[in-house]
Amino acid sequence: MVENHDCGDSSCPLPGVVVMGAAELAMESAAVAATSPVLHYIYDPMCGWCYGAAPLLQAAGEVAGLRIELHGGGMMTGSNRKQVSTQLRNYVMQHDHRIAAITGQQFGDDYFNGLLLDTAAVLDSGPPTTAILAADASAGRGLAMLERIQAAHYVQGLRVAETALLRTLATEIGIDAALFDNKFAELGGAATQAHIVASRALLARVGGQGFPTFALQRGTQIEMLDGGRFFGQVEAWKAVLGA
Repeated sequence: MVENHDCGDSSCPLPGVVVMGAAELAMESAAVAATSPVLHYIYDPMCGWCYGAAPLLQAAGEVAGLRIELHGGGMMTGSNRKQVSTQLRNYVMQHDHRIAAITGQQFGDDYFNGLLLDTAAVLDSGPPTTAILAADASAGRGLAMLERIQAAHYVQGLRVAETALLRTLATEIGIDAALFDNKFAELGGAATQAHIVASRALLARVGGQGFPTFALQRGTQIEMLDGGRFFGQVEAWKAVLGA
């Protein structure tokens, strides 16, 4: 694996890409006063620690009055896409076993001994990020789409960079296929890249180093939260978010 994908004890670092252009706009947008608390979640669908943090995200959804905003960071996009290889499998499996031990999240045999042995498969977080944006725009189902994509990848071992599969996953969570297709086409390419740029600007603003990063906004104040402290402690996490 390339150095900028080396995952630590609770996160995967941001790829070493200089991002210019939309940063100021993203920072200004994030500073707009919120009428209710907002949990900003900066993630990547191909990030194992983000899968590990899924119970925290689900618990956040149970906190009354808390809005959740998703910000895809593009960890495996462009030149950072990865084709499955023996080297890649050996690298990610050691981290995935650690993630499972710490968070309790389960990784499927179809992932370890299916997808990670499929050397024709390419890990690309661009299309699934677009799919999450499309699900959110078409039906307000971005969170559900992220959860479904993570299960498809880490449990079922499916190729979640393929458009046809993403359409199927969208219909499984109740989104009309034609509506999803329209939004996917509209929000792909440059629109997804602009979203990634804005997400990375927000990550820099709150002082995050990688994925996942949680930041709680109250009014114009945004504070980064150490989600790793709360793995396996969802009630304590909810208490912090609801304070």
